[in-house]
Amino acid sequence: MADAYVTALRMLARRELSEAQVRARLARREFESGAIDTAVARLRAERALDDRRTALACARTEAHVKRHGRLRALRTVEALGIDRGLARAAVAEVFGDVDEDALIAQALDRKLRPPSREASARPAAVEAAVARRLYRYLLAQGFDAGRVHAAIRSRVKNSIYDE
Repeated sequence: MADAYVTALRMLARRELSEAQVRARLARREFESGAIDTAVARLRAERALDDRRTALACARTEAHVKRHGRLRALRTVEALGIDRGLARAAVAEVFGDVDEDALIAQALDRKLRPPSREASARPAAVEAAVARRLYRYLLAQGFDAGRVHAAIRSRVKNSIYDE
């Protein structure tokens, strides 16, 4: 039977994991809790396991690769089993230099891009139902409601905002 420490090292060699994820994966492989605790303590001492580093990596991926908003990044980091305070600090650090308004504008550009040449003949105005759908989509992506409202209002004419 493999050692819990070696198994955890193999897991960490493939990707960055939080302490909670390592513990859960080792438990699924039916290692004893004492062996898991010993392996985790050794990994932490060797700095192979670091929840802060994992939180920062996840937040950077959410912001720069997936282009999600601050709230969704926070939910994703917390879902890794990372402490709430540590997750908030990591997300705040990563989003300190991210222009969320630009991310919202990029998301709107992607959603409003015409799928074909014929669709480009449509007027620039977007109807109310489309504006509501865009609003829900951007909220689900983790962007602040006030910023989303302002971005849609600046882009959309003859919509629910002009009533």
